[in-house]
Amino acid sequence: MSSKDFVHLHCHSEFSLLDGANRLGHLVARAAELEMPALAVTDHGVMYGVADFYSKAKAVGVQPILGVEAYVAPRHRKLREPKLDSSAYHMVLLAKNLTGYQNLLKLTSIAALEGFYYKPRIDRELLEKYHEGIIATTACLGSEINSHLMRKNYDAARDAAAFYRDLFGRDNYFVELQNHNLPEQIECNESLVKIASELGLDMIASNDVHYLKDSDADAHDILLCIGTGSTIHDKDRLKYATQEFYLKDAQQMKTLFGNYKGAIENTLGIAERCKVELEFGRCPMPSPGIPDGFTPLEYLRHLSYEGLKQKYHGNAPEHYVERLEYELGIIEMTGFAQYLLIVRDFALFAEQKEIFYGVRGSAAGCFISYLTGITDIDPIEYGLTFERFLNPERVQMPDVDMDFEDTRRGEVIEYVTKKYSPNQADPIEARVAQIITFGTLAARAVLKDAGKALGYPAPDVDKLCKMIPTIPVGMTIDAVA
Repeated sequence: MSSKDFVHLHCHSEFSLLDGANRLGHLVARAAELEMPALAVTDHGVMYGVADFYSKAKAVGVQPILGVEAYVAPRHRKLREPKLDSSAYHMVLLAKNLTGYQNLLKLTSIAALEGFYYKPRIDRELLEKYHEGIIATTACLGSEINSHLMRKNYDAARDAAAFYRDLFGRDNYFVELQNHNLPEQIECNESLVKIASELGLDMIASNDVHYLKDSDADAHDILLCIGTGSTIHDKDRLKYATQEFYLKDAQQMKTLFGNYKGAIENTLGIAERCKVELEFGRCPMPSPGIPDGFTPLEYLRHLSYEGLKQKYHGNAPEHYVERLEYELGIIEMTGFAQYLLIVRDFALFAEQKEIFYGVRGSAAGCFISYLTGITDIDPIEYGLTFERFLNPERVQMPDVDMDFEDTRRGEVIEYVTKKYSPNQADPIEARVAQIITFGTLAARAVLKDAGKALGYPAPDVDKLCKMIPTIPVGMTIDAVA
């Protein structure tokens, strides 16, 4: 059987934090190696890795299927009673089209903003509102349907499946079968087949992929220990009961599920229906209030020369003027005049409201930032270079890092969201996107954490850590070896 005859629709990447052990690059490379036509990434409750996954999959000729394994609150996303709401059901959601992708973004955002209780949660109410363009499956043993089945409540499981069938539509809701050599799965599969028959639902086969190959199971086990603060010797720790949670090839999946009608073939059918095309480019920027008769670049030039006149009392040295013209030329070439005007706008707001702020990083080397009031340090006087901030060799959005005093940061966010909102009727939290930074374990840190998870004495681990050279970035275990 060719690997082109099956598609994995339930996979976790490194963005299922401290649970998924698949680096995105390695994951798509393995799928390409197995000649799989498509691959889905369904991280736990989040879609942090979607853009990177999309680009990497496209680069190796694998069709990316964008999804999430959502957490569904057992009652309502805003309820938080420990005994009733601390757990959540799993549900796999896949985007069929751009509308579905946008709905997944809405669901995961609301899950974090409104539904977070131990995990980012959605509920039936949200699914009823944002289900368009989405394919859903019954997911793993942690799903609502399988949870009922493991409690021997077949009727409740069938009723839940019937609700989601009616919500998503029969063609968009699938019974998902898994077999990781777990007795509970074997038992649930029998009931799932019966539910599929009674409700007229199609089935799919999946493997709950948390690591790349079967040989990676032990490394994944250590990752779980790091995430839970336990060691491999702890008896009651979180541990996967088998070593079957890897990216199996099509023949392995056919061996497990070949007797279930359509379970293998339907994965290809879903892949053919999930066609999301993302565009990566520069987003249009809102206007900060540019006077009539000016283009953004002309207004930035006007403000810069006004600042030059004020700061140097009309007697700026010639090389200052040359520096200004040089920077204006680069900004014209790269098209970021409007961005700088927006930054200037909320910098002036903070100054007027006496909100303390500071600019750090490469933006301090921009002379125009100084002239227009974004920064208050003369970069020429201190020998700071503009090219670290913006240069024609690296035409990417410049990054002005600004820190505002903690107690008044919200005022700046409120000002920006109110002024630049495309729809004033939306709540503020729906009009501003905050960014997140992910840190990875450096060579010393991962050695220390792995040693602790393996139960090695701390002094021995420290000796090994000290053998790794200390450099700012780039040091890896392989480099040391």
